[in-house]
Amino acid sequence: MKYFIALKSIIKLLVLLLVFSWNQVSAQGKNSVYLLGYNAKARMTFTSTTYSIIPESRQIPFEDTQGNISDENGNILMSSNGVYIADATGDTMLNGGGLNPGWAVNNFPGGLPQPNSNLFLPLPGDTNKFILFHQAADININLACPYIFYSLIDISLNSGFGEVVSKNNVALAGAFGWGFAACKHGNGRDWWVTAMADLGNGIHVFLVTPDTVQYMGLQTFPITGFQWGYAGQPVFSPNGEKFAFGGSYGINGMNYLSCISLFSFDRCNGLFTLDSLIDYSDNYISASSAFSSNSQYLYFASSEKLYQFNTDSIIVNPYQLVATNDVFPSPTPPFYTNFALMYLAANGKIYISSGSSVKHLHEMNYPDSAGIACDVQLHNVFTNCFFIGVPNHPNYYLGRLVGSPCDTLTGIHDLAAHDFRFSISPNPNNGNFRIMYLLPQNKSGTLQIFNITGKEIYHQNLPPWSTLQYISLPKIADGVYQCTITSNNQRVNKKLVVVRE
Repeated sequence: MKYFIALKSIIKLLVLLLVFSWNQVSAQGKNSVYLLGYNAKARMTFTSTTYSIIPESRQIPFEDTQGNISDENGNILMSSNGVYIADATGDTMLNGGGLNPGWAVNNFPGGLPQPNSNLFLPLPGDTNKFILFHQAADININLACPYIFYSLIDISLNSGFGEVVSKNNVALAGAFGWGFAACKHGNGRDWWVTAMADLGNGIHVFLVTPDTVQYMGLQTFPITGFQWGYAGQPVFSPNGEKFAFGGSYGINGMNYLSCISLFSFDRCNGLFTLDSLIDYSDNYISASSAFSSNSQYLYFASSEKLYQFNTDSIIVNPYQLVATNDVFPSPTPPFYTNFALMYLAANGKIYISSGSSVKHLHEMNYPDSAGIACDVQLHNVFTNCFFIGVPNHPNYYLGRLVGSPCDTLTGIHDLAAHDFRFSISPNPNNGNFRIMYLLPQNKSGTLQIFNITGKEIYHQNLPPWSTLQYISLPKIADGVYQCTITSNNQRVNKKLVVVRE
């Protein structure tokens, strides 16, 4: 009997080791890294289901402005704080200094305090080249940004650490609000990039192709403008069909008026259509917005209250309160948590920073769920370093718009067109677990579970637009299984590990 128990324990240990090694290599993707801190520093790395936080020594500090991009294996390639571009080591990339010449860099040499003001994109048609859009405020024009800059990086140079080959190119001059957003063109190759008008009542649109950065014009809307050149966290939905940005303005730092604007977006022609204006003024300053991974829910927050808006609802302004700040000391007074900036991470969860520079993140576990079921856990993530900003990552994996008028390029493969965002938790488990996923638009799917011999032991249909299922397999034996989701002739696989007590 002792031998049997010992053997069973060894088997469980081997299974757990297998899962550990698998999870180590599954941390991958261009958007898998969040660089924390401006004094003490850390790196937050995401897998499809979880995250890890590891202290690190690097030169580049971050305030509000953070752009970064990794390779497909999750290895950081480059980052920028608006002052300079760093390579994979965290030190200045060759020719990476001297970004954004002017007032802001002179006054904030440790990193710019502007959310979403850096954006890295792979340059279409060249796997070695990247483009960074960047901007910096100027006090002489009410803290608006006088230029939209872009710089080009070739990662194949300097022994693979990269070199900035063209810097501070002016895409457009004028007066602009803070923040960039980007969305894949419907052809699956090019990029649409947005910059905000200085009063937050218009959207400047750029098209990035293999050859050019082309200015496509300014689209204006009947929206009340906000002073001081600010529009909070402009963001596209993961499916590329929606776009939102907010604004907030108070008189003498009190009685803030806050509004978020929701648009439909045409990925073929780059045109926006105003759908909703949501006034959620609660007297507190507001700066943040983020979509859920299934693109249905839009989240926005003042410094004290967090709201959810169902973008698919036909009810007028069906937004609801999902969390209230509890003024938590982080780590001690006078540093307290509130709601500042939001970040949809690669694990499908939303993380929320605080405006007063603290050591904790709020974590929203189920953004695809309605109401308080989205499960906001206040100050749930301890980072052990002071920080404010969040990365600016578009959906790098959005595919071409199949069958659309702009679906005209050859060599753009359908199999890489959809990111299922498939996750299993907990994993390992005892046969009771939850799966989260994102199906192709308007498509149903199937879930299959196979044992080690390839025999199907479970099958379930997944309705269109569903994103969450709870699975209970009380008779399943200990072991390693393969879970497969299939939809629209595409599939994704994950390992499932069952270890019973």
